[in-house]
Amino acid sequence: MLPTRRALRAAQRPRRNLATTALAVGTVLGAVAITGLTTASASAYMGAQSETSIAALAAATTPAAVATSRAASIHEISDDARTTLAAARTAVTEASLVATDIASSGLDVGPETSVDTSTLVDRISQLSSMRVLPLLLLPGIADDTAAETERVSAETAALRARLDAAREKKAAEEAAAAAAAAAAAEAQRQAEEAAAAAAAQAAANTPDGAKATARQMAADEHGWGSDQFSCLEKLWTRESSWNYQAYNSGSGATGIPQSLPGSKMASAGADWQTNATTQIRWGLGYIASVYGTPCAAWGHSNATGWY
Repeated sequence: MLPTRRALRAAQRPRRNLATTALAVGTVLGAVAITGLTTASASAYMGAQSETSIAALAAATTPAAVATSRAASIHEISDDARTTLAAARTAVTEASLVATDIASSGLDVGPETSVDTSTLVDRISQLSSMRVLPLLLLPGIADDTAAETERVSAETAALRARLDAAREKKAAEEAAAAAAAAAAAEAQRQAEEAAAAAAAQAAANTPDGAKATARQMAADEHGWGSDQFSCLEKLWTRESSWNYQAYNSGSGATGIPQSLPGSKMASAGADWQTNATTQIRWGLGYIASVYGTPCAAWGHSNATGWY
């Protein structure tokens, strides 16, 4: 996370105070030298102080102590400047990256698609020359750079948030479109299957279609060959002409196998009134359970006139 201008200033304030104190102490010492204070007058002044205060003041104002404080202050100011410079460079990099991401995404993030970093780049250029800058100018340039870094970082974050929102919106729209396409494809598939089933049903409900279904079902479900189918074909031609809508008004017998009553065929399927295949399945089952084979049923029909 980039340091804010306020954080940088808070970090710099105590160090600048330290530098100011050292400078003030140096000024006092200089004034003492210029006015030619004698050793006696200095001793008179310090005589009014306690021995502890005299020792503390002497220690704090020795040339070595002043030099040490000044060196520490210069080091801290330089460290702060380097930290600010690194943060500024990172901010410029992030701003450039979000602009590139927006351009490559092709998404609408609003009228602003980049962050102006020209001022920050200038600040970076100035701060990069810290080794040749006067020390007194360095804190001010660092402050200006930190402030500009904070602005660029805030605008970059806002732009990145808009890009993320645009990406989420696009993903949601694509998901919705994919779901709609899948639903449409499924609906089309079901419609095609229904149409195919209806066409197959219509074909199966014709006399020729019913005969083809009966031949296949007799072989698959009962093991009857062509000899048995020959008897079956003659039997149901006599009964109904293989018409699934056949109805005997005298007896009430219904359908291809002339079930009496027709509702018996419901045991083979609820669509017994409209589906020749359902009627055939019931009729073959009836023949198998009552007569054993179609030829036996045909023989009974020839002998009695019914089966």
